[in-house]
Amino acid sequence: MENLFRLVDHDQDFFSRRCIWVNGPVIIGAGPSGLATASCLRQQGIPFVVLEKSDCIASLWQKRTYNRLKLHLPKQFCQLPNLPFPENFPEYPTKSQFIDYLESYATNFDIKPQFNECVQSARYDETSGLWRVKTKSASNNTEVEYICKWLVVATGENAERVVPDIDGLKDFGGQVFHACDYKSGEKFSGQNVLVVGCGNSGMEVSLDLSNHNASPSMVCRSEVHVLPREMLGKSTFELAVLLTKWFPVWFVDKLFLIMAWLLLGNSEKYGLKRPSTGPLQLKNTKGKTPVLDIGALQKIRNGDIKVVPGIKKISRDGQVELVNGDKLEVDSVILATGYKSNVPSWLQEGDFFSKNGFPRGDGWKGNAGIYAVGFTRRGLSGASSDAVKIAEDIGKIWKQETKQQKKRTTVCHRRCISQF
Repeated sequence: MENLFRLVDHDQDFFSRRCIWVNGPVIIGAGPSGLATASCLRQQGIPFVVLEKSDCIASLWQKRTYNRLKLHLPKQFCQLPNLPFPENFPEYPTKSQFIDYLESYATNFDIKPQFNECVQSARYDETSGLWRVKTKSASNNTEVEYICKWLVVATGENAERVVPDIDGLKDFGGQVFHACDYKSGEKFSGQNVLVVGCGNSGMEVSLDLSNHNASPSMVCRSEVHVLPREMLGKSTFELAVLLTKWFPVWFVDKLFLIMAWLLLGNSEKYGLKRPSTGPLQLKNTKGKTPVLDIGALQKIRNGDIKVVPGIKKISRDGQVELVNGDKLEVDSVILATGYKSNVPSWLQEGDFFSKNGFPRGDGWKGNAGIYAVGFTRRGLSGASSDAVKIAEDIGKIWKQETKQQKKRTTVCHRRCISQF
């Protein structure tokens, strides 16, 4: 506690707001990454606080995903530490099944996040050697400052939507949605819909629109790898994990591209140009995930989904001019343009996290007690791996300090609420 007293001595504003001393890490984010870290800390017997700006766990999954969404990878690669999926779940659990799993996970490990706590700033106090996390309640604007020794950033890669700057989009007279607000293609039946983006979300939204009798045109501005979701009786991801244990990445890439050509045909004929770098190499170096096809490519072959190049401009009345000079008439636009990290907007630290909101180096541990989980572009399995390492690292320090210090009564100012 001497660090806390040192903090009080050097901060004149310390008592002007409600302060909470956390006798363990503060975890920012109650998505799968934050929950995984919390469960691993619970297993180590380390107290923690989870801060979540929304009113529920896994808000991305609960509030910003479309109805038909399923996990793109088999469940064994998506389960969090210490608790497998129920045996009766299918190989690719649905959105609702995954949310049920996460709710059960939080209950099982007694994880009770502080909901509606929006982090305004987090900075390391050199004088005290402690982290200071300031939040504002979304429900009543109450400001709170959490004081802790360890900070775990678990807000992930998909915290905020990316909205591209398209000439004329702001004046477009039709409806414009980001994919995070898209639920089903039912309301678009009979419409011509422009889907901007050809990643997994763009492909799946286009497929869903087509299934609901809409006419989607999917903008494919950049190169993209499309692979079958399964090869040789196994999921493509599982096969990649197995093969890269025995063969170099370049060899597995060549094998996958041959299999994709045999199973899916030449996707470049339909406007889906492949990158020169192989799918696994591209994922490892750039973090760009290949599209795992679940039926969209067949719709593209049939002409039910059109693939178009980049957009030059959109007019108010719905005419879209493409970069190749072609023109389309559209009723609605859906932006499947992805997400970005929001860490730079609140974390006052420049050593561990870069300006793009991703950690430097090995991606999970920085200096002065800061950690990151879910930023390694390896999905849920990567987040689980990060969580285990973070809990073990904090656990070593925690156990050493517990042995050295006798149990003592914590003295706090009346505005510094009892410790967690």
